[in-house]
Amino acid sequence: MVNQSELVSLSKGDAVDHFLLVKKFEIRLTKSGKEFLSLELGDKSNDLSANLWDDNSTFKSFRDSLTVGDIVKIKGSIEEYQGNAQIKIDSIRIPKQSENVLPADFLAKSKRDLNEMLDEFSKRMKNINNTQIQTLLNNIFNEERLKKYSSAPAGKMWHHAYISGLIEHTLEIIKICDLMCNIHPEINRDLLIAGAMLHDFGKIEELSFDSAFEYTDKGKLLGHMVIAAIIVNDEINKMNDFPDELKTNLLHLILSHQGKLEHASPVVPKTLEAITLYHADELSAKVNAYKTSLVSEAKPNSQWTKFIGLAGTDLYNHGIENKSSENKSLFD
Repeated sequence: MVNQSELVSLSKGDAVDHFLLVKKFEIRLTKSGKEFLSLELGDKSNDLSANLWDDNSTFKSFRDSLTVGDIVKIKGSIEEYQGNAQIKIDSIRIPKQSENVLPADFLAKSKRDLNEMLDEFSKRMKNINNTQIQTLLNNIFNEERLKKYSSAPAGKMWHHAYISGLIEHTLEIIKICDLMCNIHPEINRDLLIAGAMLHDFGKIEELSFDSAFEYTDKGKLLGHMVIAAIIVNDEINKMNDFPDELKTNLLHLILSHQGKLEHASPVVPKTLEAITLYHADELSAKVNAYKTSLVSEAKPNSQWTKFIGLAGTDLYNHGIENKSSENKSLFD
């Protein structure tokens, strides 16, 4: 276990003497044509860019051997470039075996208890009344797949990008969908909850997450929606009595959940359940991403973050005291 200050706690001028995970690695050229290594280094709390220049004595060995997911020991300092914090590398080395540093030490994890989430997920599945849907879900979420599903992040960097982020994200969506079913009883609850459970299921094969989060070859070539649709279609075809209309609607939920063609959905939402799932997914993802960005992207001595490209804006942390925990939700 690594015992060191978190990157997110460091500011301009602070010393860096850290083991860090290589999350991005690219060989680039300066304006004069010299090679340098463009890196993204991180721990559980934050990721920062860094450059290793060709005048560093270790440049050639790292250029030829470094890969995403490696751990390095960095000595240097925090500096700013174009308003963003980055690491100035003075020295870099590979950890010694005796230092017992593991990739898992640098992967952020859900703050929710995993056993609690698994229990909640199991109860949600048991509450489904449609026996065909429940059988399908039990077949899909077998022991091996559930283990991957409960470990996977929901994304590489934008939202719920930490170990067990996928199941946390899914449970949030289920709660939102459940609320909408209470408001609009015309929505088919069993169909919608099943869609929520399966919408991002393909991420167990789209992403690798043993070390730095990366897209697999299959993930890059097919994407998580198609991966999930193939698995669900195959499992349904093993069943003798699964109605075609139910199958089509369930696959539609998976394939339309990103809402827009330009967001990689092959189709846009065209049912009550699909539009509900799309907006529930958006709400869970963006609230989580904004919440994380308010901490990781905060400007020093400011209530504002830096401009966040994926949000299309900078974010404001108002600092107003939160007393909502003193009041129960109307739906509790």
